[in-house]
Amino acid sequence: MSPSPNQSVFPILFRSILKRFHAKTVLGLVFFSIQASTLSLSGLQQASNFPELNAERVIEPPVIDGILDENIWRSAPRISRFVQQEPSEGSPASEETQVYVVYDDDALYLGVRAFDSDLEGEVSSEMRRDSDRILDEDYFALILDTFKDSRSGYMFVVSPLGAKLEQQVFEEGEGGRPGWPSPNINRNWDGVWEAGTRITAEGWTAEIAIPMVTLRFPEVSRQVWGVNFKRNIRRKNEQVYWAPIPQAYDLTRVSLAGNIVGMEDLSRGMDLRVKTFLVAGGSRNQAGGQTSNSSHGDFGLDLKYGVTAGLNLDVTVNTDFAQAEVDDEKINLTRFPLFFPEKREFFLENAGQFNIGAVSVVGRTADLFFSRRIGLTTTGDQVPILGGARLTGKVGRNNIALMDIQTDEAFGKKGDNFLVARYSRDIMGRSKVGGMVINKKTIGDTHFNRTIAADMTLVPQENLTIQGFLSKTSTPEMLGKDMGSSLHVAYLDRNWNVYGSYLDLGENFNPEVGFVPRNGIRTSKFHFEPTPRPGRLGIRLLQPMINLTNTTDQSNKLVTRRIHYMLGMGFESGASAIVMYNASFERLDKPFAVQEGVVIPVGDYNFGDWRFMYNTDPSRKVYSTMTYSPQTFFDGTRTDVDLKLGVRLGNRLSTEGQYVQNKVDLPTGDFTLRVGALKVDYALSPVMTLRTITQYNSLTKQWSTSARFNYIYRPGSDIYLVFDELSQDWYSRDHGLGTGLGSRNRRILLKFTYLFSR
Repeated sequence: MSPSPNQSVFPILFRSILKRFHAKTVLGLVFFSIQASTLSLSGLQQASNFPELNAERVIEPPVIDGILDENIWRSAPRISRFVQQEPSEGSPASEETQVYVVYDDDALYLGVRAFDSDLEGEVSSEMRRDSDRILDEDYFALILDTFKDSRSGYMFVVSPLGAKLEQQVFEEGEGGRPGWPSPNINRNWDGVWEAGTRITAEGWTAEIAIPMVTLRFPEVSRQVWGVNFKRNIRRKNEQVYWAPIPQAYDLTRVSLAGNIVGMEDLSRGMDLRVKTFLVAGGSRNQAGGQTSNSSHGDFGLDLKYGVTAGLNLDVTVNTDFAQAEVDDEKINLTRFPLFFPEKREFFLENAGQFNIGAVSVVGRTADLFFSRRIGLTTTGDQVPILGGARLTGKVGRNNIALMDIQTDEAFGKKGDNFLVARYSRDIMGRSKVGGMVINKKTIGDTHFNRTIAADMTLVPQENLTIQGFLSKTSTPEMLGKDMGSSLHVAYLDRNWNVYGSYLDLGENFNPEVGFVPRNGIRTSKFHFEPTPRPGRLGIRLLQPMINLTNTTDQSNKLVTRRIHYMLGMGFESGASAIVMYNASFERLDKPFAVQEGVVIPVGDYNFGDWRFMYNTDPSRKVYSTMTYSPQTFFDGTRTDVDLKLGVRLGNRLSTEGQYVQNKVDLPTGDFTLRVGALKVDYALSPVMTLRTITQYNSLTKQWSTSARFNYIYRPGSDIYLVFDELSQDWYSRDHGLGTGLGSRNRRILLKFTYLFSR
């Protein structure tokens, strides 16, 4: 029997497979995973192909100034055998790199000599910490898998000018693709470490110190850590590694890392860090023709204590997030909320240990825990956090993440208590199973929301990953139909990227402390992408792909379908081009107000959109991104333009501007929405930076300006001077023109933090 017009063969087939995926099949899959992982691990151990480095203990630590003139570097163990991943996998590196590793009770120290035969060709203009541009220039990076679990790691990056970037990696950083962030890479983590660099007549050098208290590792007398090193030689678009990594992966593939041995009897001291803050400032608010001024002063502290070498306790009292960066302005023309990343320091360390959700390479479909639900409203306004505690880390093969946070009353609503408990256990190779419990309780009220979940990650073979979760929520007056589940099967190697997934969310599935844009659905997805490397016409990589997505309601009636066709090209220069076409179907069961006064009526809609994108070489002093997208949109048309232009003016000043326009023509009304942003960054030094962001959103008729000066006067201790202004284009609101501004909110804050460590 053929499917009805409201159904699709693909989701029916996928669901029929899943219905047969009963307990015996699951047990069989787990058994197969364990057996395959054991065989794979045994084979790897027998092959003994992983390089090994012996670290040497020193009495006198080096001065971290980038000059390798201490005697310890002359006698320290050295490695210099690096091989290419790009452009010629397995070939020797075209430029020599030497790495020296020593340690003492306080820190792990690295010395790096990056030789370069063409000093004029060295690409380095970035000095700011955590800049997006660091990874587009020359750099040296290392990753440490301190638990040797082949899953997680600490990654550190340094550029020739001393710019630093650090991030935590979970599940080997999987779950993203180039240009899209992975939920398993925590870029916003701020670990305490030092780096000094020098540009020399032979290339550049670096000295790196990573304090032991910044890391977590097993409590054993002799440490064995996974480690790998990477160097990016940007003018050649060449990436080289110490432990070879296939072209499908990156440095985050810690299961392929080498080993660092020889570190014995490491001491963490008291393993206590207390970070206090003082903040003072004032604000001016204008609303309804009235102006009010107010002052602000506060203090608080964050305490970090190592319960064990692998388990960390964080306590926060009177938490303040005054220095957190503002969100980027976005226009939302969908029926569903947008996702904004977490930027607040307290929630960042080990954030990946709280992750349970549906794997979604582009966008988010179901995150059972989303920390922005704590202490922030849906519009981004801050809710006071009275205090809280987090216990995160690893004990043997056990991964533990526990959090309890209490918020205060705000915006006419009572405070909430949030309890989050997450446990998982590593099983064989790179597999794991676990679960989570989340409880949100409104103080002094009967309202509560609970989420319980079990999840698994099975890796039966190096290139094959199976992930899934089963979850239930509980909310008053939302009984039944409150289950959610997901299954994702992916295969990735040098030549293929193929995956299939299925997501089922009941109509009352309601994780209030999570991010679920849409419930009451069943979504099936299949992705097929070969990755040929022609090596001709300046093309390094081709990415032809097709992606099929079908979403039905709980009665299997088709509500959304998208067929995504794309051809991506990566050039030897680092530039890229993309041509894509999306064929879409949407069913509206109720009217959708896409804009005030512009309503799309109930009905079935078929439409498609083209997208043409070109990114110039991002390492150039002047770089740009251009996107043009003509499309049909429900029963009308839509044209999107997205332009970005960046300019680096020397090694201290850079600026980037972006303009986004959505022009929509519908039978019920026409409108044009615009978002503009200008970012200016000035670095006096790697530890003293100024960033300003000015944005305009025509949807909200608002201008916003934020300026943040940051001085890291000692590792882990900062001074912030923050200025924020939000202005409304009131003349445009009333008359349709854009000629007048009325200030609505303005504030200035000075924040001082001090890190005490023992």
